[in-house]
Amino acid sequence: MGDTGARTASSYRNPRQEPTSMPRLALYALVVCVLAVVAAVVSFVQGNWLGIVWVLLAGLSSNMGWYYLRRAKFERAASATEAS
Repeated sequence: MGDTGARTASSYRNPRQEPTSMPRLALYALVVCVLAVVAAVVSFVQGNWLGIVWVLLAGLSSNMGWYYLRRAKFERAASATEAS
């Protein structure tokens, strides 16, 4: 038939692959945050109040980055406790 159990994020990883130092989604969110801040600064310097949207996007992507970093930290801690 098939496995009907729930899969964790660690079950999708290749066991021979070394873990990365920063999760990929957190890195993408950080890049989006930096680009949004730059776009907001450029927008405000040009006198365009549309920069407020860029500030909001920077805040959202910053929160996403923190979320994915903390989630990876908790997953590493959980896998360390399972291994011991």
